[in-house]
Amino acid sequence: MNILDPQGPIAAAEKTILIDSIAIMLAIVIPTIIAIFAFAYWFRQSNTRAEYLPDWAYSGRVEMVVWSIPALTVILLGGVAWIGSHDLDPAKPVPGTGIPIRIQVVSLDWKWLFIYPDQRIATVNSLTVPAGAPLRFDLTSGSVMNAFFIPQLGSLIYTMNGMVTHLELRADEEGTYKGISGHFSGDGFPDMMFDTHVVSQVAFSDWATSTAKSDQVLSADTYKKLAEQSIEKTPMTFRLDDPELFGKITSQQIPPAPGPKLTTNEARPETGVHNVR
Repeated sequence: MNILDPQGPIAAAEKTILIDSIAIMLAIVIPTIIAIFAFAYWFRQSNTRAEYLPDWAYSGRVEMVVWSIPALTVILLGGVAWIGSHDLDPAKPVPGTGIPIRIQVVSLDWKWLFIYPDQRIATVNSLTVPAGAPLRFDLTSGSVMNAFFIPQLGSLIYTMNGMVTHLELRADEEGTYKGISGHFSGDGFPDMMFDTHVVSQVAFSDWATSTAKSDQVLSADTYKKLAEQSIEKTPMTFRLDDPELFGKITSQQIPPAPGPKLTTNEARPETGVHNVR
């Protein structure tokens, strides 16, 4: 999950903003640290050359320096943030090669559901995408608010019940990258992670075709069972029965889960806590 090792254009741009922001701030921090030691050394008690001015109160030149440098720093940081926030708008299309892949994401307690409506398949805690293709995510929550984040691809974005957020990404290099939840959502939060498998476009087509033949079917009834709070250690794949399932979740035709509650063994079996009603 090394954010300084980006594997896509969005994460690479965010890395540049991070480094530029640190460099701008260091332009104040480093001279300030040096000045602290320089002043302490020059105005030490044993230095007879240091001029002692007990009645000094004001200097326009000093005030100009003291206020102009922080002001310039704020302007530079504000400019970087302003430009970056527009260039990296989560909903701004990211160009790529091949057909864009639509992925509908539902955050649950405590797992991630990924629906591929065009391929008529779905997965839990495992995301497979083709390298180089534009990735178009629609995200919602089937329970409490959460946050979707693949550090090496960029752009943490929140998921909220009854709402849809949009995120555009692209993965350039094949490999497996960790995805996480960026918002605390109960006892199972630490285990709410998933693997992002970036494969070739041919391999993605083969994977989608084989997954569409799965014996497990994702329907409204299956979804309701998935929505129950639990930690899924093993990724699951499904054949999508209803391509309108995501719309029913976001419009709350399928009622949202009640959210995290204290349980016996689903999230923290080592505690030995009994159910609380």
